Amino acid sequence: MQKLRVMIVEDDEMIAGLLAELIEALGYEVCAVESSENGAVAAARHSRPDLMIVDAHLQNGSGMGAVDRINGSETISHIYVTGDAKTVKILKPDATVLQKPYFELDLVLAIQSALTQVPAH
Repeated sequence: MQKLRVMIVEDDEMIAGLLAELIEALGYEVCAVESSENGAVAAARHSRPDLMIVDAHLQNGSGMGAVDRINGSETISHIYVTGDAKTVKILKPDATVLQKPYFELDLVLAIQSALTQVPAH
């Protein structure tokens, strides 16, 4: 069985690295790690992930903007990770949102949720 391919979009290098290690420890494949909106859009087209874990607010662009652009041509399941889950839920009420800081179990449950629902832009 092929591993779930996960793209991480996070502008904090340390958090991105730790998240990549956790994703791999859970048995998934990290197919790309990007830190900007434009980088995420290009990487999604190139690496074709099954799931995206996206920081909602990036220093260079927007994680939400990246998902909107990526899902304009195809639909990829995604999780928004943010310190401001309330605002993201107002803007994207159907999205799977994970509040920072979070625990491993929170991430596992968010992944399950994102993969079982119809992805929301």
